[in-house]
Amino acid sequence: MTASLPRQAMSPDEPQRPPEDPRHRFRRRALTLLIIVLLIGVPAGYLVISADQSRNSGKDKEKKYSATGLTAGWPSRVQRRLYQVPIPGKSTDVAYYETNNWKTSRLYVQFGTTQAGLDQFLKGVGTSRSALKKDHLTISDRNQKVVGWEFTGVGPWWGLVHKQKDPAPTQDIVVNGSETDHPMVYIVSRTIP
Repeated sequence: MTASLPRQAMSPDEPQRPPEDPRHRFRRRALTLLIIVLLIGVPAGYLVISADQSRNSGKDKEKKYSATGLTAGWPSRVQRRLYQVPIPGKSTDVAYYETNNWKTSRLYVQFGTTQAGLDQFLKGVGTSRSALKKDHLTISDRNQKVVGWEFTGVGPWWGLVHKQKDPAPTQDIVVNGSETDHPMVYIVSRTIP
């Protein structure tokens, strides 16, 4: 059995309140409802808008990174350093494409350079012109398809594979020497994260 508390009697000094006017009650309830809506509705609306913006941002990034093919321009310095692709200054027709998955990350790069630029590039990679083998296309058909390269035109074509111990990247390099003074270099540098 629960004990009930005695009711406190009204103070004789306190005046009695008249019954609440229906209009006043309506205003009080409307104000209470407005406060509840503002306290719950505004943050909820903010969350919905924020979630939508976040989702749209993800879609934009997905669209950007699901595009296939080369992007004209230079890869970032971080990409060049990570994949060890030292593109010589004053190179032309520079384009790149990066792919990442849980197993392997690849940077595809192409650029035109000079004979001195080619030597500088090969030295920067850690190899030399003597490692290039004539008619040795080291970039696989699969990797060629990823970026739309076709090594079927006028040559001579030269290639090499520069293997390094993990986590350093392995580089497949192909050089088109059809323009003697301006060789075109193609490289696929891959790392295992």
